Amino acid sequence: MTLTRTFATAGRVLAQIRHDPRTIGLLVVVPSLLIGLVAWIFVDTDVFSDIGPAMIALFPFIVMFLVTSIATLRERRSGTLERLLSMPLGKGDFILGYALAFGLLAVVQTAVAVSFAVWVCGLEIAGSVWLLFAVAVGDALLGTALGLLASAFARTEFQVVQFMPVLVFPQILLGGIFIPRDQLPAALEAISEWLPLSYAIDALQAVAADSESTEWVVGKLLVIGAWIVGSIVVGSVTLRRRTP
Repeated sequence: MTLTRTFATAGRVLAQIRHDPRTIGLLVVVPSLLIGLVAWIFVDTDVFSDIGPAMIALFPFIVMFLVTSIATLRERRSGTLERLLSMPLGKGDFILGYALAFGLLAVVQTAVAVSFAVWVCGLEIAGSVWLLFAVAVGDALLGTALGLLASAFARTEFQVVQFMPVLVFPQILLGGIFIPRDQLPAALEAISEWLPLSYAIDALQAVAADSESTEWVVGKLLVIGAWIVGSIVVGSVTLRRRTP
């Protein structure tokens, strides 16, 4: 695994996406539009102030998971991955290149989503906006990493969608969006402690309300980072050259 090959892979992916305006729109515009829709629904109430931080966690996470997993799987199904790996390109170079490319897109996506939520939708942030941005970036990168992990196991785009009830929906239901996690049944609360999206939602809500210290938020970010690294490592180890 070399940095040169990793950067070359990332550059190739970004060049492909640059010529695909629909994917760019899905990545950059759609999460902000969904956040704006939620803000509009609750325009005459204070509900958006409570759930807005969770929406910043939710929509970029789902979009990055879907786009990353499908794009990576398509490389394998089209035979591109097999041709690339016949050259001096390792699985680690491929996965890290994709992670870097979509990680950069995640930063752009998050910057747009957070800016739109705060300065257009009026989401009130009592804490640091920069810390909110950092947590939101980590959340989007988490979606990217889990998407890469799912693509390593899936054989078709339909199977990628089937991974959502396993990897995504439980995290949404138990992450504290619908009910605070400490009000969940004891068994479900214990399960939620093992789900990385819970840490992102907790951190974003804490920053928005300025209810926890910076060190506490950084601790949540470290857990998210560990999940990101672990997902990328497992994805690179289990990645198949082609889909049978």
